[in-house]
Amino acid sequence: MRTLFGSLLCLAVTLSACGGGEGAPATAPAVTRVAFITNGVADFWTVAEAGAKAGAAEAGVEVLVLMPGRGMEEQKSMVEDCLTRQVKGIAISPIDPPNQQALLAEAAAACPLITHDSDAPDSERLAYVGMDNYEAGWMAGELAREALPEGGSAAIFIGRLEQDNARRRRQGVIDAFLGRSPDATRFDDPDAQPASEDGRYTLVGTYTDQFDFARGKANVEDALNRYPDLGVAVGLFGYNPPLILEALKGADALGRVQVVGFDEDKATLEGVRSGTIVGTVVQDPYAYGRESVRILAGLHAGQSLATLGVPEGGVLSIPARKITASTVEAFQAELDRNLGR
Repeated sequence: MRTLFGSLLCLAVTLSACGGGEGAPATAPAVTRVAFITNGVADFWTVAEAGAKAGAAEAGVEVLVLMPGRGMEEQKSMVEDCLTRQVKGIAISPIDPPNQQALLAEAAAACPLITHDSDAPDSERLAYVGMDNYEAGWMAGELAREALPEGGSAAIFIGRLEQDNARRRRQGVIDAFLGRSPDATRFDDPDAQPASEDGRYTLVGTYTDQFDFARGKANVEDALNRYPDLGVAVGLFGYNPPLILEALKGADALGRVQVVGFDEDKATLEGVRSGTIVGTVVQDPYAYGRESVRILAGLHAGQSLATLGVPEGGVLSIPARKITASTVEAFQAELDRNLGR
């Protein structure tokens, strides 16, 4: 009898623990999981991660934030892992869209796919969340030209030109700096040294570093040696302006060579405050993350892009801004709020 009683008691405990029995609560529904994949590792993406998590909390979903530190192959592995885990949507900043068409098509066939920060307009993505990189580059080119009112030379420092955002951003800088009319379809050869029609402004080079920080700093040092009269250095990825400052300090060229930045690295904003950087053009990575997750959650729930506020054409524009000494403190306060500091 003791054995039978013990068995019945154990069964009752087991059923209770497993939620069995009449009146037991229903099993909790599975959480919807989406992915937000960056194109690298940087402070810029830390801000985007905060936005993605805020968007996930608001939409009642879970977000995987993935940052590849080793380029396209690692990004590919991240996408494939997300598909294996059957995420319900992917937002990605493609590293090399033309060479990732098959990967993007595979992702789009499995779940809603959108891009952010850098677009892949020829892919099957449903929407792009971000700024117009040509217009943002134009803003940086204006800052560079204003820094040299009498004319002079500029060098551009950037991670790579395979990305759509990088190519468009660089071209915007060149066109504005040389005083051309806007044309987002134009593309100057990276080895060329184009000049303005009046000859007052010249681009002496475009230096890429493939996200290698040591190489990024060495590129600046090389430009200083090759062009001792260099007027302005333009850093177009978030880590480039701080590397430019390091190289200029080492060459005792701070103040002699003007600097135009991009994004909101801590050292970049400090440079704007101190006057070692003329200004920086900032995106809104917090909004990139938040809006991307919101859209993916809505698409999974059956909403249309139009209902989610995405205009016809699939581009949700989040404009860039110029930050100079007069606006840097207000921008810093905004950044601190977004990061919960």
